[in-house]
Amino acid sequence: MKFHYEGKYSGDEATLPRKRHQPYAQMFKEFEDSKKLGLYANIFAVIILVILMIPVVLKWKIGIIGGSNLIWWILPLLTLFPHELLHAICFKEDVYMYTNLRQGMLFVLGTETMSKTRFILMSLFPNIVFGFVPYILGFIIDYPGPSLFGAICTAMGAGDYYNVFNAATQMPKGSRTYMYGFHSFWYMPPSDEPTHLSEMVDDMVKPAEYVPMPADSPSEEPSDDAETKPE
Repeated sequence: MKFHYEGKYSGDEATLPRKRHQPYAQMFKEFEDSKKLGLYANIFAVIILVILMIPVVLKWKIGIIGGSNLIWWILPLLTLFPHELLHAICFKEDVYMYTNLRQGMLFVLGTETMSKTRFILMSLFPNIVFGFVPYILGFIIDYPGPSLFGAICTAMGAGDYYNVFNAATQMPKGSRTYMYGFHSFWYMPPSDEPTHLSEMVDDMVKPAEYVPMPADSPSEEPSDDAETKPE
């Protein structure tokens, strides 16, 4: 992975990295611009936060926001940059990071192709590390801090869940995806290109096909019941 920090996003999609389209590539059915995505992602984030906070409030009652728990509401802001770095390390080639703070967004882009599974894992990875794990940990150790932190970080990944939903519902089995500017595309690779690790392993360990050799002609032996005729 080769990381490039590009700074503030200008709002012009033409300035974002892109490569030549794959044959017969189909664009994801998604929001047309970052402004609309940012708006709906923020609304979705609030909904996620409210849902996750209900169990926290029910378990620890009052004092969730103030006092010693206030720090757990501030710490998630420090994960904005590491969140994108965890996305970035899932790429094998060049990856570019942009900031769009006016819309509350930081994002990374890469133009390499990847499988449906790797794309989903790439999208969820930082949310698992900073969101799901701390949220569950708080309930395990019976302390609200990690759960508060995890709930906020999980909600901050609303845009990632949108990408996961698109990939899960629109990409056929065996297809691959790549980013082109601000949008994602999927395509079906050639039949001779492995699309999954298991397929590559199968190709390496597949035994040679058994080709039966023509059977030798059975020898003609006299039957035990055969009688020798006199000359």
